[in-house]
Amino acid sequence: MVETAAALRTVARNVRAARTRAGLSLEELSRRSQVSKGALVALEKAQGNPNLATLVRLADTLGISVSALMQGPSEGRVRIVDADAVAPLWTGERGGEARLMLTTSGPAPVEVWRWRLEQDETYPSHPHQAGVVETVSVTSGRMVLIVDGVEHTVEAGQTATFDADAPHTYRGSGTETCSLIMTVHLPPGPASTT
Repeated sequence: MVETAAALRTVARNVRAARTRAGLSLEELSRRSQVSKGALVALEKAQGNPNLATLVRLADTLGISVSALMQGPSEGRVRIVDADAVAPLWTGERGGEARLMLTTSGPAPVEVWRWRLEQDETYPSHPHQAGVVETVSVTSGRMVLIVDGVEHTVEAGQTATFDADAPHTYRGSGTETCSLIMTVHLPPGPASTT
C-alpha cells in the first residue's frame, strides 16, 4: 500500500507539472483529454485510482509518455527493471495484465510494455495522438490484433506494427496464454521528452 501511495504522489506531481508546462488549466486539460475535471482535481491531490485508459488519455493530451507520468527522477545512465517490481497498469477479468516496464529518454521516447492475455480476454484502446506507432511481438501463444475493425492474427515468433491513431484492440486467442512485448513509439517533439 505504501508503494501505491508513493506512485500516486509521483503521478500527481508529474501531471500537475506537465499541465503547467503546457499552459493548460484543469478545465482545458479535462476538455482535451475527456477526463472529468473532478478526476483531474483528485489526481493532482494524489487521491483516487486512475486506470490505464485515463493515464493514456492524459499522456497523449500532454504530449508525453505514460511512464513520464509515473517516473521519479532519473536513476543514471543504465536502468534495469525487474518485471516483478512493476505493478500492472491493467488487469483483465481472466488474469491477464499489462506492465509498463520503462520508457527510453530522448526526443522520441519509446515505451516498453509486457502483456499477458488469456484466451478471449480483450483490451480495447482509444486512438492515440497522430504519430504514435505500436509494435507487438508475441513471445508465446497467439493474439488477435484489431486495428480499425480489421482482425490480424499474430502468432508466437511474429511481430506486427501499426499506426496507433486508430481504434485498436488486443485479444488473447488459442488455448494457451499469450505473452507479448509491446513498444509504443512516441512522436518527436519538445513536449514528449521525459
